[in-house]
Amino acid sequence: MDRTRIDPLFALALIAGATYYANVWLEAGGTAAVVWKGAGVALLAFWARGKAASGDGRVLGAVLALGALGDVLLELQGMAAGGLAFLAGHFLASYLYLRHKRVPAAQWIAPPVAMAAALLAWWVFKGGYQVELLAFYVFGLSLMAASAMLSRLGTLVAAGALLFFVSDWLIFLNEGRMLPPLVASLLVWPTYFIGQALIAWGGVHALNQEAPRP
Repeated sequence: MDRTRIDPLFALALIAGATYYANVWLEAGGTAAVVWKGAGVALLAFWARGKAASGDGRVLGAVLALGALGDVLLELQGMAAGGLAFLAGHFLASYLYLRHKRVPAAQWIAPPVAMAAALLAWWVFKGGYQVELLAFYVFGLSLMAASAMLSRLGTLVAAGALLFFVSDWLIFLNEGRMLPPLVASLLVWPTYFIGQALIAWGGVHALNQEAPRP
């Protein structure tokens, strides 16, 4: 699989994700905006699933599909439903990354790191609405990011996971009125979508390199 050649479906996903950034200013609503928001990562999921050369490649496609579902549910059902879909994706991604661990003790390192991040979130936002649920979500998010950095799937996947982590923290800080709303509106979507695109591209190529040859 040529890493330098961008498949048309992947290019279409990038176009969908990049153009949705215009909604920062357009503030479009309705069904069309929901479809537009979900299209970018959904197309990444279809692309990853189509390029999968192993069961783990299909798992990566499922991780991305859960991200697309989260994007849509955030708009249709709100933070709780969307967050649940993303959380399921984080745990599934953690499982995938730890199956391809680069550090022998990765499965013992990642959970304490994630717990520390969850405790930090609880401390920063203590007294806030449903802070315990937020801390649990941060645990899943941080477990995913730590597992990606400890995996052998490459720097693109690790960078993508970190960007996803940063994007969600921008949301948390904005919701907690600790960040100017304009900063959040400008940075949340690009950090999130670029992160997902890096995870898709890096993960597909790394997993296909590791897949057994027929």
